[in-house]
Amino acid sequence: MQAGTMVATEDRGALLRHAQFGSSSRHMRLQTLVRLRWLAVAGQTATVVIVAFLLRFPLPLMEAAILIAALAAANLMLSTWFPTTHRLGPHSAAALLGFDLLQMASLLFITGGLANPFAPLICVPVIISFASQPIRHSVLLILFALICTTVLALSPYDVPWYPGEMLRIQPVMQLGVWCSIASMMSFAAFYAYKVSHEATLLADALAATELVLEREKHLSQLDGLAAAAAHELGTPLATISVVAKEMERELRGDDRFREDVQLLRSQSERCRDILRRLTSLSTDSEEHLSRLPLSSLIEEVIAPHREFGIEIEVVELGERGSEPIGNRNAGVLYGLGNLIENAVDYAKDKVTVTVAHGPARVGITIEDDGPGYAPDILSRIGEPYMTTRPSESERAGGLGLGLFIAKTLLERSGAAIRFGNRAGGEPGARIDVEWPRWAMETDKRK
Repeated sequence: MQAGTMVATEDRGALLRHAQFGSSSRHMRLQTLVRLRWLAVAGQTATVVIVAFLLRFPLPLMEAAILIAALAAANLMLSTWFPTTHRLGPHSAAALLGFDLLQMASLLFITGGLANPFAPLICVPVIISFASQPIRHSVLLILFALICTTVLALSPYDVPWYPGEMLRIQPVMQLGVWCSIASMMSFAAFYAYKVSHEATLLADALAATELVLEREKHLSQLDGLAAAAAHELGTPLATISVVAKEMERELRGDDRFREDVQLLRSQSERCRDILRRLTSLSTDSEEHLSRLPLSSLIEEVIAPHREFGIEIEVVELGERGSEPIGNRNAGVLYGLGNLIENAVDYAKDKVTVTVAHGPARVGITIEDDGPGYAPDILSRIGEPYMTTRPSESERAGGLGLGLFIAKTLLERSGAAIRFGNRAGGEPGARIDVEWPRWAMETDKRK
């Protein structure tokens, strides 16, 4: 299992990079946008019908009908040309949202411009873009929206109103409406982007957590697979060895085949030796594979990190005879390993791991003599994709994703984690991990 843990440590960076860039681009589902546009078509149609036929306000009915029909026709073409599962790339989504923005602006332009009470609806395509598309495409769309809003302020058309009356909006009022729409658009777009961005990062980080945990589980099963392979290959290899011996005895006097037969027999014996060593990996009882004392868990976690020139000291505050013995948990092994790796990366000379266990609690404290955590980010430690140290931010990617995965896996096992700096003014970081004893211990009666 130590070899498996070392493999996992080497592959950890590749797994995190895969998770980091797995969702670098966003693809909006076409069906979602089509449904939103049908909702817009229905809303615009209902508004025009109510204003023109119920309130009987004068309205450029033909022009409005053409603009609404254009949006409906575009929707029909999209539904016909593409399957419902089609996903739009950033460029296609930006183009469609730009078309929606232009259609909405045109409808507002012929019905009073910024004096129209529905003018704030021009913000909707921008908000959708910032919530679902890359920032560079969304910025272009909001600039286009601001241009359209400015053009609406210059609309020569009057707001539909009672016959014989003219609703005049003073320029200063139009300026106020423009500022109101621009500020609302900017705030709502920024808010939508931040919420969507954080949700995406969290989803990617959780996906990486599941990927790492699954990898650890596979590695923990290598010993059993090796034993199974040795058992399955043993019978055919024994047959090959018997046949090789018979051939060697029969062809002993034939110089043409003697060396080939001897080579075949020697290689079959070599294969048997290899399988015998593989079988020895799992000669211990199944109890040894499934249950792990606390001291063995700590040693298994620390072992891959002892060869990097940093002293790792283990301090045990309890007697080994009373230490908890729990099931081998890939999540705990990976989570503690990641914390140890982070401490070794930033330590100057030494990392201290203190292990304590009592009747009710089990605690592990990891301390290093490095720069420690900056005070302004201690409250944010554990968030994905965040640099957690004040210096050497380029080391280990500086993303904070590994720390997030470790925190998530350990908390899933029932642990409480506290991040901080060492007490007494000593430089370095300190991480306290604590479990209820029952969460770390296997019931021996089972």
